[in-house]
Amino acid sequence: MRLVHLSDLHLGFRQFQRTTPTGINQREADVERSFTSAIDRAIALKPQLVLVGGDVFHTVRPTNPAILHAFAQFSRLRRELPNSIIVIVAGNHDMPRSRETLCILRLFTPLGIHVVDMEPQRLRFPELGLSILAVPDLPPGSVSLDPDPSAQYNVLLIHGEVEGVIPAYAEHTDRAALTIPVAAVSAPEWAYVALGHYHVYKRVGPNAYYSGALDYTSSNVWGEIEEQAAHKLPGKGMIERDLVTGRQTFHRIPPGREFLDLPRIEGRGMSAPDLDAALAAAVARASGGIEGKVVRAVARNVPRHIARELDHKALRDFQRRALHFHLDTRRPEVIRRDASGGPGRRPSLAEMLRNSLRSRVLASDIDHETLVELGLHYLREAEQVSAVRDTPAAVQER
Repeated sequence: MRLVHLSDLHLGFRQFQRTTPTGINQREADVERSFTSAIDRAIALKPQLVLVGGDVFHTVRPTNPAILHAFAQFSRLRRELPNSIIVIVAGNHDMPRSRETLCILRLFTPLGIHVVDMEPQRLRFPELGLSILAVPDLPPGSVSLDPDPSAQYNVLLIHGEVEGVIPAYAEHTDRAALTIPVAAVSAPEWAYVALGHYHVYKRVGPNAYYSGALDYTSSNVWGEIEEQAAHKLPGKGMIERDLVTGRQTFHRIPPGREFLDLPRIEGRGMSAPDLDAALAAAVARASGGIEGKVVRAVARNVPRHIARELDHKALRDFQRRALHFHLDTRRPEVIRRDASGGPGRRPSLAEMLRNSLRSRVLASDIDHETLVELGLHYLREAEQVSAVRDTPAAVQER
């Protein structure tokens, strides 16, 4: 008996101010393409069981194009795999904040898909010796994770955070409500544990795995990319698992857009022309060029006055060629030694804005992390405009 496990589709995700010829946000279209590729692969594999670990949509109230695309692809999956069991649990991005509001995922129920949103459900299939405990993102302590003693194959499908799994770079990003003890997903009775929420492919127990997201849709994609490189992970994709033999395959799904992190530049002691030359060289050496990609260039120890004197005409050209080009100039660390506090690094404006927005009380339909991401985006734009205005006209037009 084979299953396919995918998660964190985040349909409707939008980023950057670029659109397709039909007016759709380009990143939204990229994410749709990644999901279509995943459905193509699932149909080709012909599994008996398809498990979706939540966060089908990026927001509780997705756009009409996102809903239509999801419905079309899940309809295609059901049509091509009429005898397969398909189960979806709601993630934190899918769960309405009021119990009086219906979860958008119920739209897929008429297709013959098992949708689990407001409370856990145990789905039994005696003819297969199979029992699936499906658990959406719920408050801590509200779920009992016990295998079915009468089943030959126990499968747990759950959206949440396994204790100790979330790395430091993601600790203050989007958090799930449900915290899962490591022991609960490590019980030998589980033939497989399909986890959703964490966007990087990861093993967390003997038979327990996060499949990761299908595309780069978190608030810290560069942290994900660094983690994938550090652990030699294949990238984004989904898991195929044989419950009888335990054989497992990770199927890589190429994301809809390439993300390129250029080699770090040590800016200490560099003049503005030196840094301009280093940036141009890094872009020139980029494999396949930067055209149409999401690109980050990090330059450490760059004083503010040097950043202001950079060739902003060249930077605008990089931005034009890439889908998005982000120059991250990091100023030398400032150590506070006066009587107002102990030694330490002075928080940056971005850190102050992030902390302020995260502590702000919001209306129920506004997502904190979406607000933070938008605020930081506008801050970067404001800093770039300020840098251009502070630069002499002769430098701007070099």
